[in-house]
Amino acid sequence: MRKRPLRALVPALAASALFLAAGCSADPGQRSAAERTPDAGTSATATANSDQPLAVAAAPAAAATSTAVARPGTAGGKARKSSLKVKSYDSHTRRAVISRASQGTSSPSPTGTPTPAGTATPGRTAVGDVIASAPAPGAPDGLLAKVTKVIGETADGTEVQTAPTTLDTLLGDDDAKGTVPVDPASFDVQRLLPDVQVSWAKTGDIHSGPEGTKVPLGSLRVDVATKVATAEGAPASAAASVSGFVQVKPEVDFSYGGTASTASTASTTSNGSTASGPGAAYLGVSGDWTSQWALKGRAAASAKPVRLPFAKLHADPVLQVGPIPVVVNLDLTCYFEISGDGRVTVDVEQELKGDFKAGGTFGSAAGWTPVNESHMDSSPVRTSVTTAGSVKAALGAQATVGLYGAVGVTADLAPYLRGEAAGTVTATTPVGSDAKSDVAASGSWALYGGLDLSGTLQLQLAVFGTPVIQHAIPLGALHREWKLADGKM
Repeated sequence: MRKRPLRALVPALAASALFLAAGCSADPGQRSAAERTPDAGTSATATANSDQPLAVAAAPAAAATSTAVARPGTAGGKARKSSLKVKSYDSHTRRAVISRASQGTSSPSPTGTPTPAGTATPGRTAVGDVIASAPAPGAPDGLLAKVTKVIGETADGTEVQTAPTTLDTLLGDDDAKGTVPVDPASFDVQRLLPDVQVSWAKTGDIHSGPEGTKVPLGSLRVDVATKVATAEGAPASAAASVSGFVQVKPEVDFSYGGTASTASTASTTSNGSTASGPGAAYLGVSGDWTSQWALKGRAAASAKPVRLPFAKLHADPVLQVGPIPVVVNLDLTCYFEISGDGRVTVDVEQELKGDFKAGGTFGSAAGWTPVNESHMDSSPVRTSVTTAGSVKAALGAQATVGLYGAVGVTADLAPYLRGEAAGTVTATTPVGSDAKSDVAASGSWALYGGLDLSGTLQLQLAVFGTPVIQHAIPLGALHREWKLADGKM
């Protein structure tokens, strides 16, 4: 055991980015105004080449619908913050309607086609434009896309056909690195059992959850208490139950190294052009972790673990990377899992504290490799094991992480308790009605804490234009176990 804050890999995650789509040749008529004239709503200065990395920070609430636009291959085509907004998006047809933030009502054009009011010139959105948007109608996970066709003007804005693209088309040769806390209040929670309570605390003395529950600032806590099936033949006094909580203070770790691009990271589009991806990239999750939970009674169990999910959580934090809104998708499922022979009766509780880090990192030489650290400090609160048998119960968390709706990493962290008892019971009954039986029991028991970690880097993990993973990459099985207590019967 390490006696220092731990790094328990928990919900893991790592990046995803959308596959590089085939580029389309621009129709001169479609590109005329948009390509030659900067968007009037963009920042006055584009991100300039410099030795300073782009700032990475949590997007402010006012930027909940922020958009960045780049026009690769054109003068001044680097990504800029834009007044253009994704008014709507259809994920089936990949068509989007792009409007200007100042757009109000519409008035018909001389040809009868509605022209949005407040737009100086139709066609601000042009073929070849790359758009990155925070969550928008029809794109709850955010949108990263390239415009392949301008369909026409509507009352709500310009309708365009889009195709998937990657973040390197926006970030180019810039560098970016930062760690951003995830607002605990931003998680949507689906309770899967009746006795599930969710608590969180944030700055400004804002707290949500049962009265009296203490949660550190920036942390999210999920409590559960439920009865579980009792093993067949167990006495009434051995009624089984599980209870406890998981508390996490998540942060998103983001980095991009565009200045080290090499031929090994280059990809070829369908039209034969070469697009060089970054030389380095990383997306992961880290933070503080605390859990305390208990198992009591003789639970029905089998050799195959039985999993009981009790809560699902989802958040879409938006990172502001320079002018670009980068949408991270986090999903977390909390569960109990029990296995064993259904013969042992336990009354155990343990507490675990530490921190965690998990994700995927890319380097031009090694390609994609998993990142995970897991070191936990645990302490038994109470321990008791009776009768011969074995049981293992985990309070786990399965996480998925991605960008713009494409899953990049799945990880399953399962801190567990394992109890086992071995011994014999002998009884001797002498002949005669007045004789008393002589019963003797002997044996030993032990209780262990442990940690299992598993997961994969997914095929979709092509972060920011890096080469596509040809096969899912296992995170690598991580298994640790330590003795909590033992004794004699």
